[in-house]
Amino acid sequence: AFHTSTSSKLEHDTRSRLNCLRSSTPYVARSGSASAMADCMQEWPEPIVRVQAVAESGLAAIPGCYVKPPRDRPAQQHLAAAANALREPSDDSIPVIDLGELLAAGDGRIDGLITEAVAAACRDWGFFQVVNHGVAPELMRAVREAWRGFFRLPISAKQQYANQPRTYEGYGSRVGVQKGGPLDWGDYYFLHLAPEAAKSPDKYWPTNPAICKYVPESR
Repeated sequence: AFHTSTSSKLEHDTRSRLNCLRSSTPYVARSGSASAMADCMQEWPEPIVRVQAVAESGLAAIPGCYVKPPRDRPAQQHLAAAANALREPSDDSIPVIDLGELLAAGDGRIDGLITEAVAAACRDWGFFQVVNHGVAPELMRAVREAWRGFFRLPISAKQQYANQPRTYEGYGSRVGVQKGGPLDWGDYYFLHLAPEAAKSPDKYWPTNPAICKYVPESR
């Protein structure tokens, strides 16, 4: 699956994910009841506010709806480890998932140690770094630049690709369906790339810039 996001600094980034290591629900794991609720919902429970618009509005502080409660924040030891990782890597650094052996095997099976490592990283940190994934740096740069072109468009132009909670495919700003729940400080664009049978239909791909669809298909 494919996911492009914009942060509070309006830095637009492209994130590749392993379709075999996740469900079709984007970005966060959900409970069965939450998943069932999203499958039934055709509209978001509240009007969508684009994080880009909030970030560019000149506010002096991030609105409270984007502030996670303490129980949902990374543990202090993880924050400290992340801050120190660049200066002095250690066992407490950001988790690194090495897919080299998995790709070398070529039999499509997922190693139990890898799945456990991914689960632990998501549970304890909320994110991780993947190495030896087989994606060429040139492709990652090309995809990143293509999607930056989309996110640089006026919000009105991007809005025609606004997503809905049933599939999440398209331009979005939230991943939960709980009314009044905390929101993520970022916009994104969610698409399925693989397997071919699950690939997002053309209607979900932006035509401006058209290169967004061309780049991943041409490599």
